[in-house]
Amino acid sequence: MNSPVDGPAHSLLDSPASPEVALLSALSPEDGDSPYASLALLREAAPVYHCQREGLDTRFLTRFADCQAVLTNPDFVVPDRVWLLRKRPDWLGHPAADFFYSCLLGTNAAAHERLRRPLFRAFSARRIAALSASVAEQVDAVLDRFADAGSDGGVADFQELVAYPLSVAVVGGLIGVPAAEQGRFHQLGRDAARLLEPVRTAADWKLADQAVLALREYFTGLLRERRARPAADLASTLLAQAGPAAAELTDRELVDLLLLVFVAGFETTVGLLGGSVFALLTHPEQLALLRADRALLPGAVEESLRWDGPALMTERLAARPLEVGGVAIEPGGSVTVVLGAANRDPARYPDPDAFLVRRPDVRVLSFGAGAHYCLGAALARLEGVVLLERLFARFPALGLAGPPVRRGSAALRSFDRLPLTTTG
Repeated sequence: MNSPVDGPAHSLLDSPASPEVALLSALSPEDGDSPYASLALLREAAPVYHCQREGLDTRFLTRFADCQAVLTNPDFVVPDRVWLLRKRPDWLGHPAADFFYSCLLGTNAAAHERLRRPLFRAFSARRIAALSASVAEQVDAVLDRFADAGSDGGVADFQELVAYPLSVAVVGGLIGVPAAEQGRFHQLGRDAARLLEPVRTAADWKLADQAVLALREYFTGLLRERRARPAADLASTLLAQAGPAAAELTDRELVDLLLLVFVAGFETTVGLLGGSVFALLTHPEQLALLRADRALLPGAVEESLRWDGPALMTERLAARPLEVGGVAIEPGGSVTVVLGAANRDPARYPDPDAFLVRRPDVRVLSFGAGAHYCLGAALARLEGVVLLERLFARFPALGLAGPPVRRGSAALRSFDRLPLTTTG
């Protein structure tokens, strides 16, 4: 959600109402391993559920049709700086809020298009296809280190050795962050991503503020360097682009575009990579199908995104009187699109809790839809396909080496640790 409330997460957990119990169970980090059973109960009991607790005032949507309708309707907008000034002026002193509600994620209509347009070329289908060889090289490099860590039967953490370094290397190379400087961004990205939580504590704000300040300082320096010495990267491309779209961007907007592309480019991809590997290792019959037919790789990535995608929810506001699922939404009213619930809606996907690499007609909402559809979706999918192909070909005995550790987040689905063994 884009307009979380302040307060401790545990204060939301005590409720006598069945729909509310289901919702809060799904949102609780303690139940982070499996929110889908709770979300299914919520969908059955109240598919458009109005939650008004602890400062929350939003309608949670759990049906695929409702979620898709909201995401593709331009009259449902994201909370932006106008919303921030009107509804949460107490957040104005936070650098993280200043970034979040003025960057590409927090803009609408013409303002959104002005920021988004300069990125089209960098994320075009032709540009992503041209990155295939580079992604393959980076996959092989991280798998070399993974193999070393797992030699002689040792346990290797997939997230630490593969998912994070690969995702950071790919988006870092695209932007122009030197390989030697990429390691520091792991924690900064995690801290900045606390802005996505539906409940923000004082500690969340502190870490997010510190991360945004550090990242803005870094990308300000990177743009300064590229002005003096251009290179073949996104930072240089944004500076060199001619035309009104680029000319209208301020230095701060250029910095924030790079910051957003970098953080968003690896945080969600890390979740996709770890989630895909975990899904296949816990469904050996599906992994066997994939090993026998490489043509199933793109489908396996899509099914992973559907079965347990990296982002669980996002928020929209009604720009005028609207209706969702037969429920009236007043102007300014908030709806929270629960992407993970939509992707497991039995009305859209038969047997939704099954993981099936041959599942037909998979069209996930994991990367959003409409004006705010994720520009980096194709790049994330490419990383997923290349990684799965090379990982399972190189390590035929790959297996789980212990219980994974889920990230403590209500909004993001990822692992902190995914211990694997290369010897089965």
